[in-house]
Amino acid sequence: MMMNLFSSFDPSSNFSMSLNWTSTLLGMMVIPPMFWVIPSRLNLLWMKIILTLHKEFKTLLGNYKSQGSTLIFISLFSVILFNNFLGLFPYIFTSTSHMTMTLSLALPLWLSFMIFGWFNNTIHMLTHLVPQGTPGILMPFMVCIETISNIIRPGTLAIRLSANMIAGHLLMTLLGNTGPMLSLFLMNFLIITQILLLTLETAVSMIQSYVFAVLSTLYSSEVN
Repeated sequence: MMMNLFSSFDPSSNFSMSLNWTSTLLGMMVIPPMFWVIPSRLNLLWMKIILTLHKEFKTLLGNYKSQGSTLIFISLFSVILFNNFLGLFPYIFTSTSHMTMTLSLALPLWLSFMIFGWFNNTIHMLTHLVPQGTPGILMPFMVCIETISNIIRPGTLAIRLSANMIAGHLLMTLLGNTGPMLSLFLMNFLIITQILLLTLETAVSMIQSYVFAVLSTLYSSEVN
C-alpha cells in the first residue's frame, strides 16, 4: 500500500533509469505553439501574465529597473508553473515534488545573492543583521536570529514548494485508492471531491510558483 502510494514520486522508469526527470522539459513544448496563430489567445494571456509579473518584480527590486533584471525571476516562475501544472496530468512525473529539483533552484539563487551582497554591499548586509531600534542588550541575540533566518532561506523555499506538491498528490492518491471499495452512490461523492481537489491543486500549483518567484525577488532586493 505504501509502495503504491509513493510510486508517483519515483523518478525511475521501466528501464531502471531516472528518465522521468525529462518531464521537467515538457513545459518547453508548450511555448512554441502559442505563437503559431496570430494573435493566439493563449499567447495574449501569457504575455499579460509576464507583463504583470515584470511590473511587480520591478517594483520589488527597486534600484534595478531594467527589463533584463526581472527576466530570471519570470523564467523561474515559468519553469515552476509548467512543472507544477503538468504534474497534475496522469502519468506525468512531478519534478517539483522532489527536494532535488526545488533545492537546485533555491540554493544557487540564494548563494549568488549572498556572494554579491557581501562582496559589494558589506555594510548594507551588516546593517540587516540588526534591525533599526533594537536595544543594545538584544543586539547579539538579533544577530544570531537574523543569521539563522538568512541561512535557512533556501531550505524553506525548497521545502515549501515540494511539501505543497506532495500533500495534494498524496491526498488525491489516497482518495483514488478508496474508489474500488465504495458503492455506486458514494462513488459520485468521491468523483465530485476529486474534481474539487484537482481544482484546488491547480490553484496551488500557480500560487506556489508565484510565491517562490516573489520570495526570490525579495531576497534579491535585500542585497542591493
